[in-house]
Amino acid sequence: MRHHVADHAEEAAQGGTFSHRDRAVICAAALSMLIVQMDWFALDLMLPVIARDFHTTSTNLQWLVSGYMVAIGALMIVGGRAADLHGRRRAIVIGLMVFAGLSVVCSAAQNAPWLIAARIVQGVGAALIFPVSVAVVTSYFRDDRQGRAVSTVLAFSAVGTALGPFVGGVFAEHVSWRAVFLLNVPVCLAAALLVLRFVPETRDERATRRLDLPGAATVALGLSCLMLAVDQGQGWGWASAPTLAAVAVGIASLVLFVVVERRTPEPLIDLSLFRNVKFDVITLAGSLSNVVYCLIAVLSALYLQQARGLSPFHAGVIFLALSCGVGAASYGAGRLALRWRAERLMACGMLTSGAGLLVLTWVQPLGWYAVVFAVCGVGIGLGWALTNVATQAHVPAERTGAASGVVLTSLVLFGAVSVAVAATVLEVISGSPSTAAADGPAIESVLRGTSVLAFLGAFGLLAVSAPRLRARGGATLSG
Repeated sequence: MRHHVADHAEEAAQGGTFSHRDRAVICAAALSMLIVQMDWFALDLMLPVIARDFHTTSTNLQWLVSGYMVAIGALMIVGGRAADLHGRRRAIVIGLMVFAGLSVVCSAAQNAPWLIAARIVQGVGAALIFPVSVAVVTSYFRDDRQGRAVSTVLAFSAVGTALGPFVGGVFAEHVSWRAVFLLNVPVCLAAALLVLRFVPETRDERATRRLDLPGAATVALGLSCLMLAVDQGQGWGWASAPTLAAVAVGIASLVLFVVVERRTPEPLIDLSLFRNVKFDVITLAGSLSNVVYCLIAVLSALYLQQARGLSPFHAGVIFLALSCGVGAASYGAGRLALRWRAERLMACGMLTSGAGLLVLTWVQPLGWYAVVFAVCGVGIGLGWALTNVATQAHVPAERTGAASGVVLTSLVLFGAVSVAVAATVLEVISGSPSTAAADGPAIESVLRGTSVLAFLGAFGLLAVSAPRLRARGGATLSG
């Protein structure tokens, strides 16, 4: 029987088609990516509903987004390396089980601290699923079909992004926000069963046994303390002892992180990559584009529901425009990059999203709001989807893996910090934490400030792609 399956798989590979087993492997990875993305973006529409249930403000629940992202950003590279060492099949199953188990814990939460803590631990499972899903496919397909298989998995990721806000809105209004978390369970179980049944175990025999857990711990602690200081500073007092202590611990932890990364043989973030000016600018611009995405998703969810009075369902319908714009641009970005420079495409995308954000702050009819929302999505999709492609062109071939890890970590961590900062800025502008989420003019002011970040990223990209810098070749890596 095994010989028959192997022969059939070999025939499928030679013919460029996918066998039943091949499709099952793709389906397992695709479902894993889809549920992580859908769960991530479904939460945005549920924040006001959860806040009402727990008798708190929506801005106080920003840790549901930022804490989850810190967990993913700090542990994503560690999770990928652990999978290479101990087995990718084992890692993704563990990630799916952790994600499903913590989804149940989230659904049973009785208060905000419980839900936030469970959500952060859930991010640990996502940190295993997110990088390993694609690795499972690339290690299984070693022929010309690999590109199509990976594209299918990433397409399902885009579908999850598009469906997330709509699913969150529908469940929050017609069922319960708790049911959104329970929806993760059967999908995770189905994906895990497919992995166990069809995916062979693979590992990198050359992978180092060193995992940079100290680096992950120090960066997570540093960012969490700084975010805590920003989040609670207004209530505690900006010059109070708790605020200053949180800032001091955060800065000390990040300094310690740099020391650890310089000394460890296998760092979480290869700091020598930052000697390359073009790499720095492109990574920062891509991170700013992801910041724009995170802020427009969170703030627009508050604006539509609490300032404009839309139900979660109708807000979810409007959000489909943004999600579809992002998904379409992300899907087509790779093909566009074959014809035009990735940096120029990113710059165009960021100029589009910045201009779209400005228009979004004064447009009133919901139909036009949806149109502008879609335009913002296209710009955002081009901005962050091409970050990896653009940076890869400016690092040596032997450093592309490390560069990709730095880019992904930067995208997620910048997004996490931005949500915490935006929540505090919104409360300061509004003048009252209890009414900030429903203060339309205050939300619009924060979004206008966000558009400035998009324009700054675009100008930086145009500068590094200028002909004179191309002729010079920019700064080079020396490490």
